[in-house]
Order: sequence, then structure tokens, then C-alpha cells
Amino acid sequence: MTVTTPAHAGAPGKAGETQGDPQREAQRDRPGTTRGLPSLGPEGTRLLRLLDDTFEAWGVAAGARPMTMPPLLPAADLARLDYYDNFPHQAVVAAPLDLERRTTTPFSADTGCFPSEALEPAALGLPSASCYAVYLDHQGTSVADDTLVTICSWCFRKETHYEGMRRQLGFRMREIVAIGAREHAETHLASFTARIQAFAAALDLPLRREAACDPFFDKGGSKAVLQRLTPVKYEFLYEDLAIASVNTHRNFFGDRCDITLESTGGPAFTSCVAFGLERWLSALTRRHGSWESATQAVLDANARLRADASGTAGPVI
Repeated sequence: MTVTTPAHAGAPGKAGETQGDPQREAQRDRPGTTRGLPSLGPEGTRLLRLLDDTFEAWGVAAGARPMTMPPLLPAADLARLDYYDNFPHQAVVAAPLDLERRTTTPFSADTGCFPSEALEPAALGLPSASCYAVYLDHQGTSVADDTLVTICSWCFRKETHYEGMRRQLGFRMREIVAIGAREHAETHLASFTARIQAFAAALDLPLRREAACDPFFDKGGSKAVLQRLTPVKYEFLYEDLAIASVNTHRNFFGDRCDITLESTGGPAFTSCVAFGLERWLSALTRRHGSWESATQAVLDANARLRADASGTAGPVI
């Protein structure tokens, strides 16, 4: 099976970066680096796992069920969610080889590609966000008003250019997804907005919160008009890099996936909190200077927040 990938080269390292710098290390000339597919060494892997464990623990503490989703989804299902209309510039699809045509249209060493004539129709999509699989997994079901799910999945986005851990073709995204009543979806985002801001403060990582826009809704419909009036997405940026976001979809996915509430039978509302793990690595190592310092900052921040939570709870009598 082959996956369509863009042909743009990755951006060079920033001026002033030195040998061994985490930002530079992620852009080493390894196979796949120029296609937005850098690898991580032991130090980066440790920090990525620490961050993912941290974010997953937030979800579990809130009542989320950890789940594992497939890396590929049927393109027909994504099309039903308007994915290819709303995000055609990011879309990556996968197709198996056509075994008969392959003999007459072989792999080209000159281009590094299989020609499109050698492929069967692309019936699988590689999603650009983890949460799509959650909504599709719950399609046709009734859920409790306060359902929460947390997942970490590989995600894929075609970009105009790639740059180390900041902008990649393939990357990992931890999400905590709320499905249920409108109040539950809204409270979920408010709670995790506060968590992200407290974590950033403990990390000494200055973030700014900005309204953004994802075209989940039909552009001419009433929901699209409402989205322009009331933002459905806020991003948390370090410098110019969005490393986390909180997103509400109202009842769009509840309608499209026929997810209903056990309490009322009406369509479920959804929202999600997303963390781009490699982007967090980029932000933390830029801020703290090394893998070791960034890792220690996360350990110290977690300890500080646990102590603060324990103090808030008060003494046990």
C-alpha cells in the first residue's frame, strides 16, 4: 500500500542553532527528514512520553476512557464528515498497488514515486486529527450526557513546507474528547483551558490564547454564520507555534454520525482538547535549551501542580 506525500523539501535549521541542539537534531539528514518525517532519539522520546502520560492522566482524572484508534479511516466516512471539502489542502490518502498495472507502470527511481496509474483507487484516508476516529467509532450509538474519551494517534497533514518538530507530515496528537450534553461539552473546554494555562505557568512557558477557525460547517449554512460570530476553536501559541487547542463542534458530529443522548434521544454535542506532542517538544526545548532541561521542567511542573492540588483539597481530618 502506498501513501501520497507532498514533494516539498523541509526548511533548514534556524540561524544560530548549534550541533546537538534539539531543534537541529530533529532535522538531521535522515531518510524521510525532508518529507516532514524526522525521528527522535532517546532524550526526545523520553520527553514525548512524559508529556503524553501527563496529558492522558489529565483526561483519566476527569473520567475519560483511554482508547486506541486505527491510523487509517475509510475515505467514505471522512467524506461524509465533509473532511475533503473542508481540509483538501491537508488531505493524505492511501492506496494499494494495482498488481496488474504495476508491471507496465513500475516504481520510478527518478521521481521516487509510484505513478498514479499503478495504484488502485484510494479508499483510505489518514486523518489530520485524532478525534475523527472517536466520532466514527461512536456512530449509531447512544451515549451518556458526560462521556469522555482520550486517545493518542498518529496524524497526517500535507503542508506547504516542513520544519523539524514544528511542522511535520506525520505527528502524534493526544486528544481528550467530550461527547454528550451541550453543558458537558462546554464545561470540558473551560476546565482544560484552565489546566493548560496553569501547566504553562508552572513550566515558565509563555502562551497566548487566540481565536482560530476550522471550517467544520457548511459555509453557507446557519452554523457557519454562527461560527463567524462565536469562535469554535482557540489555540495556545508559544511564539508563533500553536501547540494545543480547544475546539467545540456543537452538534455537527452528533448529527453526521447519528450519536444520540441516552437522556433525551437528541443529537450529542462534542468538543475536544488537542495537544500536538512534537510541537510541545519544539516549544519546550526552545524555551529551556536542552532535552534535559525541558524534561526537568515538566517533572517540576507536574510536582508543583500536584502539590497545589493537594493544598487546595485541604487537610484530611
